[in-house]
Amino acid sequence: MAKGIYISAMTPSSGKSLISLGLADTLHRHAGRVGFFRPISDGDDVSADPMVDMIQKQFDLPAESCRAGLSAHEARNLLASGDRDEIDSRCVAIFGEMSAECDVIIVEGTDLTGHDAAVEFDLNARLANNLGCPVLAVVNAGDMSVEEAADAVDVARRELSAANCSLLAMMVNRADPEALEEIGKAVRPGASKRPVYIIPEIPEVSRPTVAEVASDLELERVAGSRNLERDIVSTKVAAMSVGNFLHELTDGTLVIVPGDRADLLVATLASALSSDFPVPAGMILTGGLEPEEHIATLLDQAPFPVLKHPEDTYSTARRVSGVRGEITTGQPRKIAAALGAWSNRVDGAELIERLTIPRPEKTTPLRFLHELIERARSERMHIVLPEGTDARVLQAAEILRRRDVCALTILGPEKQVRELAASEGVSLDGVDLVDPETSGLREEFATEYARLREHKGVDLAAAREKMLEGAYFATMMVQLGKVDGMVSGAAHTTANTIRPALEFVKTRDGVEIVSSVFLMLLRDRVLVYGDCAVNPEPDAGQLADIAIASAETAEEFCIEPRIAMLSYSTGESGSGGSVEEVRRATGMVRDRRPDLPVEGPIQYDAAANAAVAESKLPDSSVAGQATVFIFPDLNTGNNTYKAVQQSAGAVAVGPVLQGLRKPVNDLSRGCTVEDIVNTVAITAIQAQPSRES
Repeated sequence: MAKGIYISAMTPSSGKSLISLGLADTLHRHAGRVGFFRPISDGDDVSADPMVDMIQKQFDLPAESCRAGLSAHEARNLLASGDRDEIDSRCVAIFGEMSAECDVIIVEGTDLTGHDAAVEFDLNARLANNLGCPVLAVVNAGDMSVEEAADAVDVARRELSAANCSLLAMMVNRADPEALEEIGKAVRPGASKRPVYIIPEIPEVSRPTVAEVASDLELERVAGSRNLERDIVSTKVAAMSVGNFLHELTDGTLVIVPGDRADLLVATLASALSSDFPVPAGMILTGGLEPEEHIATLLDQAPFPVLKHPEDTYSTARRVSGVRGEITTGQPRKIAAALGAWSNRVDGAELIERLTIPRPEKTTPLRFLHELIERARSERMHIVLPEGTDARVLQAAEILRRRDVCALTILGPEKQVRELAASEGVSLDGVDLVDPETSGLREEFATEYARLREHKGVDLAAAREKMLEGAYFATMMVQLGKVDGMVSGAAHTTANTIRPALEFVKTRDGVEIVSSVFLMLLRDRVLVYGDCAVNPEPDAGQLADIAIASAETAEEFCIEPRIAMLSYSTGESGSGGSVEEVRRATGMVRDRRPDLPVEGPIQYDAAANAAVAESKLPDSSVAGQATVFIFPDLNTGNNTYKAVQQSAGAVAVGPVLQGLRKPVNDLSRGCTVEDIVNTVAITAIQAQPSRES
């Protein structure tokens, strides 16, 4: 049987979903085959369990590894008839089937929300014992005093001990953020010597979004923004005069208003479009009333979604108040906040050590990307993003902040950046905003730039003008140690990103040129491709430089470097100018770094395929198992990485710049929010060794 971990709620509304998500993230990075099992689904359709669906999608798990057992209706009937053995036997059978596919299975019990909490606790305890799972017990400390939280933990321990359950750890969830330290002092490991982890209430998780309200109330969007993934900070019923209503309006308010109140509709829209007034999260028109045609046309320009509900204002408000924020909706922003809290408060390594789970043999794309985030978090760096007027950058910044990946500074006109963030429903809490035009740093940066570029005829006036450009200002922040790294390129060219770094950051000692690699995430391994983005026609010396830098980048990301210097021939089988260039470059790599395994010239198939390698280079330590592929020119490299990306379904992360004294990285102008998040994480990891030096 697979190793199992049973997550058991010890009090109602414990927030088990966060615990399941955090545990799944930890296990997915440390174990080979992870499964998720809910013995009793919340609904009556086990094939549509929202938590099972979310975990499967979030970690790209096979369907047979994520399952629900009985429906809530089935479980209730069996409990009512006293046939608990049937529940146990069916769940044990499913767990056994999943064990064939999994090394470790997270089992999420019921939430004690039924009529008889004692019966549900007994059900969870029996299942944990029958499945042979240690228990991760969760207590909801919301609305509890420090003493009450400590008592709840003691009661939970006693109940689990009486039920002969093996306790893995106690989780005190949804605690008052101001009382974490006090709760920690009051709650002791107890006789079990098992750790107690305390996680605060997280507003970003518990607050519902407009999308969740729209789904629960089956609302229809009639105008405004199509972006419903906006947090609802408060709810206001608009039933007063315009002046009084605007006084009550705040950012993130969900406005509930009769559809025929033209004055309030227009006032809410005007507030959202004004830089001096709040931007609501959304608006619900009640009573089935439609605004006049001209008002409806105006509302279509709203930067927030406008929805309608047929019920009256009071009934609508009452139903909205009952909607809870849920992680199971799979929203990236909620997931980021939950995982950030888990990582900050739970010692995942300690849990893994006590579970003795076998390490994964393969590196999947998702596992690699999750590991990137955790490595970046392990030693928080400070990254600057100069493109603050790009919505994708702001969205990525919010996710990075919620995951607590790194400290962030965003550049741009503050008023414009904040307006864009408000219109996108993005919170910039905890992110520094700097406007190069008004920043007190501009004069310091201009003086330093003029000094560094004096030999090129740059005077102080020209330097001041240069520091108005985001990439130059941001790169100078890196150069002078105000931040640790920069990521740009979402709205600018690669040249715009790299030029300032080439001018005054310069290359590391012993490095001839700046180059790049793509981290190619294949189904079961990660390869390094260089150089596919920067140098058009490198000579032999430059190719050697690229190969050594690429091998060092591979090591930086825990990839054992075995370098293939690619050409159209293998070994001594071919000749010609380009082949000779690769042959000379291979010799230079061997002379400069005899510790690095390198083969060249070699064709791609001989480098990647063991069977081909056996026939072409049977004695090579690189052929058939290369991890670092160095292309002879930009044309070949760029086309190859895109061909592999499109044809093999590989995830291409990069370009990752290498060779600079400090980390600066480029984005594609077609990048996604996820691309930005990953590139910032990579930049933060690159910055970690430089800080130590």
